[in-house]
Amino acid sequence: MNASNSILLSPTDNVAVANGRIEIGTVLPGGAVATALIEPGHKVAIKPIAAGAAVVKYAQAIGRATQDIAPGEHVHSHNLVFESGRLPVVPPTEAVHATEADRARTFMGYRRADGRAGTRNFIGIIASVNCSATVCHAIADQANRTLLPKYPGIDGFVPIVHGQGCGMSGTGDGMMVLHRTLAGYTRHPNFGGVLMVGLGCEVNQLTLYGQKGAAAGKRHFNIQDAGGSRKSVEKAMGVLAEIAEEVGQYKREPIPVSEIVVGLQCGGSDGMSGITANPALGAAVDILADAGGIGILSETTEIYGAEHLLAYRAATPEIAQKLDGFVKWWEDHVAKHGASIDNNPSPGNKRGGLTTILEKSLGAVAKGGQTPLNGVFGYAEKVTGHGLVFMDTPGYDPVSATGQVAGGANVIVFTTGRGSCFGCRPTPSIKVASNSTMYHTMEEDMDVNCGVIASGEKTIAGMGREIFELIVETASGRKTKSEDFGYGDNEFVPWHLGATL
Repeated sequence: MNASNSILLSPTDNVAVANGRIEIGTVLPGGAVATALIEPGHKVAIKPIAAGAAVVKYAQAIGRATQDIAPGEHVHSHNLVFESGRLPVVPPTEAVHATEADRARTFMGYRRADGRAGTRNFIGIIASVNCSATVCHAIADQANRTLLPKYPGIDGFVPIVHGQGCGMSGTGDGMMVLHRTLAGYTRHPNFGGVLMVGLGCEVNQLTLYGQKGAAAGKRHFNIQDAGGSRKSVEKAMGVLAEIAEEVGQYKREPIPVSEIVVGLQCGGSDGMSGITANPALGAAVDILADAGGIGILSETTEIYGAEHLLAYRAATPEIAQKLDGFVKWWEDHVAKHGASIDNNPSPGNKRGGLTTILEKSLGAVAKGGQTPLNGVFGYAEKVTGHGLVFMDTPGYDPVSATGQVAGGANVIVFTTGRGSCFGCRPTPSIKVASNSTMYHTMEEDMDVNCGVIASGEKTIAGMGREIFELIVETASGRKTKSEDFGYGDNEFVPWHLGATL
């Protein structure tokens, strides 16, 4: 990577990416001259592209030209459309490996009774239904004011609320996904203890979660049984005092880095995301995976068109087939609603230079590095094994991250080119900027600047090492900027499937 006016990602590409604003008359790779003003992150043709021919970036087809495109012209939505045809798979490059020292490393985490490793020591106040959401907020607010000062070993009381739980079928995909998600949060290792609160008459009954008569770390009750909202808050304070006595005793201790589980997210992507931040995160994942940890790649609608690259790396044919099954489900699901997966790139994505879902997907899969794909999981399923795995989720960031956390992610790394603001308590979220302009504009929200890759100051491998080190530090208690601001109480968004009745 160099600091020239444009970036050519592969010798086979017929477009380059503007590394900063390209003025008319600027000489491009291969000797072409820019005939239009090209904004940062946008594409410029460096070879003639005939109408109907493939536009090639990352050595992969990202779509079809709708008209003849001359060298030097801007390539974007006005002359490029989605097309599902793909070029042959380019074999992955060599993964970045962990050192022996990396494999022997530990982080300072919380060892839970079930053996899993936490990176934070929160107590969760979880709503079973929308009807108990306000009470859960009131309980958490009062607990943070009155109980938390007594227990310095507790990171806080976190309300986990949502808009589901009733007005839905008690069977089928919708209920199954909601139950799996909430159950994943009740057992999450970043919660030292949990209080679950229901109304009492909802479809999603508390008895489904098996907590009645549980130990101090897990309790539940219904508002109707407690005598109403105010009495529920009063009751909760007594229950939480007992839970806090237990949770406050946890201390950080050395735990192997192989027990770090990282959810990989990208949002507000731009034309530089797949060139800087995502490959750098991929290099960090390669190190973590080689050290025995887990990286969870997700957002099925945002790997669409590039899933063949993951299938090529699948450890077994069955893993590749399972991934393909999820992709086919999404094709059918979207078609039933009269939409196209290519609608996925948002207006912000397009302003940042991304044109088609194929282009976005090719950049998105870079978050998974070059390591083999060792497993595929359904939404919010408990993630097991080691190395890179995939979880089927929508592309919408809060929904996707909620599934990853329910599956066991104890750290999130979130890349962004436009400036997404995000947190997902109880799991800390590291924010990685793809370009220096946005990083410096929103420095109070961003933890890492990968724009230095485009400027030639650092390499992808070097930034991958920095991100890996920050993951370990964050797992050991270093606060992210999202945590400092207080993000995380409103970003719990379970995937809503099925009919509202």
